[in-house]
Amino acid sequence: MARGVNKVILLGNVGKDPEIRSTPSGTMVATFSLATADRQKDQQGNWQDKTEWHNLVAFSRTAEIVRDYVKKGTQLFIEGKIQTRSWDDKESGQKKYRTEILVNEMTLLGGGPGRGEGAGSTGGYSRSNTASYDQRTPAAQPDYADQGITDDDIPF
Repeated sequence: MARGVNKVILLGNVGKDPEIRSTPSGTMVATFSLATADRQKDQQGNWQDKTEWHNLVAFSRTAEIVRDYVKKGTQLFIEGKIQTRSWDDKESGQKKYRTEILVNEMTLLGGGPGRGEGAGSTGGYSRSNTASYDQRTPAAQPDYADQGITDDDIPF
């Protein structure tokens, strides 16, 4: 049977300061909301902004990065996967559902709260990257212009 794909990519702003807690086993968990905006034309042909809110959850080292660097208004680039969990409400006995994005990779963008505006760099953190906080600058990106690569070097 073929495998499915569950991948989410979001670029947006944090709606309120993240909530940080720990599980009984000691794993740190950060929960926060992210707003993404889309533009659509209404029936009169005018552009209207539509905001979509996403519930995000980060664990372990990613949750620590969220705790230390993410505040209301911070612009983030997120890669993760969708998960819907359910539980029985203790008061009403009804089944409740919540759809969330489990954060796999996160890049802090812009100069949101607590970060210098115009600093000229973006910070990035990937859960698969065990280095704590990776500051990347445009100068750190390799430049292959002087290598003399031509279309003949491309294998397809």
